[in-house]
Amino acid sequence: MRRLIFTPVLLLTLACSSKLDRRKAEDLIRKDYPVVVPVTVPEKASAEVGSPAHLRLATLKENLEASGWFTCELRTEGGQETFTFRLKPDAPKAIKAAPKGGFVMPAAEAAFVRTTKMEPTREGARIMYEIRLEKPTAQFPLFQALHQDVKVGQTKIRHATFEKKKGAWELTGTDEVFRKAE
Repeated sequence: MRRLIFTPVLLLTLACSSKLDRRKAEDLIRKDYPVVVPVTVPEKASAEVGSPAHLRLATLKENLEASGWFTCELRTEGGQETFTFRLKPDAPKAIKAAPKGGFVMPAAEAAFVRTTKMEPTREGARIMYEIRLEKPTAQFPLFQALHQDVKVGQTKIRHATFEKKKGAWELTGTDEVFRKAE
């Protein structure tokens, strides 16, 4: 009789401890934050006049010229306009060359806020969590000119996946597009 009671209690204890708890998930996700939210400036880009891409490049040109950190050139060929952006020598050191050409500069940081939803999956767990835009830099007005619906303090939803490997929970991926500063 004792064996029958002991086995279900043991199984229940093992099953409960195998679930990912909110605190553990937040600790694992929090390690990847804060992330840098950058503004990317191409060295050269072309777009058809009147297209959304052209509007974005024209906004970028206008704001870069106002910043005083870039020289901007515009050439028109038929229905296409080609924008060329060059960094001035006296520009802030935070503006770096991008790996695929152009320039990248930090606009703000995104920090982890909290998990909002946890759901088990066959492989592990899927977590929904919030990040908050904070610590704007001098380049934030440029970022905001390109993304007019973005404000400091605004939260966004992100997703993470977890798998249990060798008895421990492991963060296997997120849909975060930004990375920590190097």
